[in-house]
Amino acid sequence: MSYPEPRYLDEKGRVSALFRPASAQPGTGSGGTGIDYVAQRGDTGGEFGLYRIRMEPRTMGAAEHFHRTISESFYVLSGEVRLYNGEQWVTGGEGDFLHVPPGGLHAFQNDSDDPVSFLLLFTPGAAREEYFEKLGEYAQRGPEELKAFRIRHDQYNTTDLLDD
Repeated sequence: MSYPEPRYLDEKGRVSALFRPASAQPGTGSGGTGIDYVAQRGDTGGEFGLYRIRMEPRTMGAAEHFHRTISESFYVLSGEVRLYNGEQWVTGGEGDFLHVPPGGLHAFQNDSDDPVSFLLLFTPGAAREEYFEKLGEYAQRGPEELKAFRIRHDQYNTTDLLDD
């Protein structure tokens, strides 16, 4: 077993931990989905971004897509979420995990009659906050601007690629 190369080389540790109480987490949301920014890219030195997603019953999530630069991992906290793993839809329940490496096709939605809550982890950290906050606005601008917005945020929806 091997570890990555050391990134901290001083002989003694330092005070550098970040604590943010749940009540202070910024976030966004619309259309039956709430997004809590648990750890943004800036909080982790770009290592990862961690978000809690809360979806109301019968809420669409993300259509089939892939990322070129980031991986995306899902960890279900409560309820059931439908996850597309590139081959088929699976139902993820409390404690279930799905990891999607760069290039992996995936999608998610809440098909159930109950709310669902899950964590999304992006590695390395990416500027997903702007994507979450402005996606609805760009969807109203038309398909070309929406496609450009998605690509700027490393979101390659397979339906967008059919137009090429």
